[in-house]
Amino acid sequence: MQNRHLVVIGASAGGIDALREFVVQLPANFPAPVAVVLHTSPQSPGVLPEILARSGPLPALTPRSGERLKPGRIYVAPPDFHLLVEPGLLRVTNGPRENRFRPAIDPLFRSAAQVYGPAAIGVILTGNLDDGVAGLWTIKQLGGIAIAQDPHDAMFPSMPENAIRHVKVDHIVPLANLGELLTRLVSAPVGGEPSVPSPPHLDAEIRIAMEADPVRAGVTHMGEPSTFACPECHGVLLQMKEGGRVRFRCHTGHAYSAESLMAEMSEGIEAALWNAIRSLQEGALMLEQLSSHVGESHPPAESERLATRREQLLKHADQLREMVTSRWTAPEEL
Repeated sequence: MQNRHLVVIGASAGGIDALREFVVQLPANFPAPVAVVLHTSPQSPGVLPEILARSGPLPALTPRSGERLKPGRIYVAPPDFHLLVEPGLLRVTNGPRENRFRPAIDPLFRSAAQVYGPAAIGVILTGNLDDGVAGLWTIKQLGGIAIAQDPHDAMFPSMPENAIRHVKVDHIVPLANLGELLTRLVSAPVGGEPSVPSPPHLDAEIRIAMEADPVRAGVTHMGEPSTFACPECHGVLLQMKEGGRVRFRCHTGHAYSAESLMAEMSEGIEAALWNAIRSLQEGALMLEQLSSHVGESHPPAESERLATRREQLLKHADQLREMVTSRWTAPEEL
């Protein structure tokens, strides 16, 4: 395995256009397999392989679990499944979501680092937040090559910016130069670099993505309990420190970077505020009906009291609406 390369690529927002532009650059005899994760919804029709196959000279496909890796092919993670690497083959799994996505970039990158070591080449393209940073860090730790798209060239620069900020990337390139760079890198022999110890918990995290029971895989030893609950299952999140960054995992295996956790919390806060607005409006409508009914059979003071209360509820609803619709800093802008 040490004399053969694997290229793994992660992209999110803007990724379809970026990948189409990239695959055009690859030669028909590209001597390494390419595995791609693009953030998609579970309901996505999964047409990215057809798009990439029409755009460039290499065949692109959605792999079956257990399919053998072959050079000169592009393997695309199917919607709602992780794509991972085992020796000589690919594994498609239904493991827990990471950074709010399945497929997620980090599981693919971690498994590529574990199996290919110095022969792994990781590439982070356009996207929001920071999925892929932890996996790219692992590739770099195990002697592989880390590449980030030039943020000034990316439609959504947050993912490559975070990769550059937190990983000692080897190359920062505009998309137009990526194909030539990868062709040169995969054509070079992999030297006899000394083996590097795996980062703590790497095997456990890959096993979790492979659908192993997280507790049996060792999730409870990955970090200390935090004060936060998992937004997905509401279990306690364990706080992990890795390469100067903080990450989180719960007992059922869901994983979050600090940025993805903040994004999920922000969405929860907004949903709670809209629910509060709805409740206040419903209360005001009820008081309006009661005020009309009371006015027919009770003293005017009672109707006025209900009307005053109704106005208070509407005022509170307006204040919350102004809060939730006002321009505030989104997580990807932090």
